[in-house]
Amino acid sequence: MATTKTNKATTMADLLKSVKTNFVSPHKGDVLEGTVNKLTSGEILIDIGAKSLAVVLEKDKRILKSLLTSLKTGDKVTVSVLNPESDFGNPVVSLRRFNDDRIWVKLESLQKAKEVIEVTVDEITKGGFLVSSSAGISGFLPNSQVSFLDSSIALGKHIPVCVIELSRPLRKIIFSQKATVKNEDFAKLVKGFSRGQKVKATISNIAPFGIFALLALSDSQKIEGFVHISEVSWEKLETVPASFKPGDEIEAEVLGIDREAKRVNLSLKRLTQNPFEQKLKEFTTDKKVTGIVGKVLSSGVIVDLGQGIQGFIKKEKIPPTMSFSQGEVLEATVLEVDRNQRVVLAPVLKEKPIGYR
Repeated sequence: MATTKTNKATTMADLLKSVKTNFVSPHKGDVLEGTVNKLTSGEILIDIGAKSLAVVLEKDKRILKSLLTSLKTGDKVTVSVLNPESDFGNPVVSLRRFNDDRIWVKLESLQKAKEVIEVTVDEITKGGFLVSSSAGISGFLPNSQVSFLDSSIALGKHIPVCVIELSRPLRKIIFSQKATVKNEDFAKLVKGFSRGQKVKATISNIAPFGIFALLALSDSQKIEGFVHISEVSWEKLETVPASFKPGDEIEAEVLGIDREAKRVNLSLKRLTQNPFEQKLKEFTTDKKVTGIVGKVLSSGVIVDLGQGIQGFIKKEKIPPTMSFSQGEVLEATVLEVDRNQRVVLAPVLKEKPIGYR
């Protein structure tokens, strides 16, 4: 009997020794895999293999909303340990990095597939709208990307958009409502426009590079028009004149249809006679002219030929031994007048360098 008891005691000890604890001992800063155990607006619990369930700490309501709408019990997640053990004995963790990674993967997928999602207008700014989706994706909808089919956008309004631009380092997400418009729908709307047609439009926005305007198709339907700064005046402009303001009505000429940007390209200057047309006829090929260097660019040199006429010397026409500075007077030979009403020049050389074209 004694022997039996000894054997029994030995066997129990062996059994106890054979039982191994596989609990994880988390440390602050650890990144661990886990499984969602409980998911409510008041509590999110994650099983990370520790002695007790980990509690998710998240004070940002937008991130919390994103987690609640995108996760479910049983989902595999990655957590960052904030505190190995709280006063209640639970590890405290964050799902912020996991949520961020998941959102950017989703955004890249949406952009690649040109998938349409619904967002809500959260804030109206001068340049556009701050919007967010139910999945916690927040971004910016510029005025230039608002659909011409939408007569007005108000706070709280739900609108369809596509992701058109992403930059994770800059935390930039740009949406387009215009991109959701089908090509065939756009084609039907612009079939009444033709090159050279005179139209009236209302300025909607002034940009450094031109004027955005709305052309009324009916009382409830509008389409976007755009006047590039080069089409505002026959004179060379650096900025759009202050005389143009949002809300002003303008008359313009149709240049063509931009099917990619889904807008009508317009011109203001073509409604008037080109004052330089007669002057440009004087700049015949091989004619020697004198001008003043206006700007030195990486692509070449802009030359002021007087009377509002602009000349340009391309970089490849400038020998390595020759350089120019602003305000310098130079002699040049006319090569041609390009379609932008610019006189293309070549510098007059005292001697021809080797390799000059």
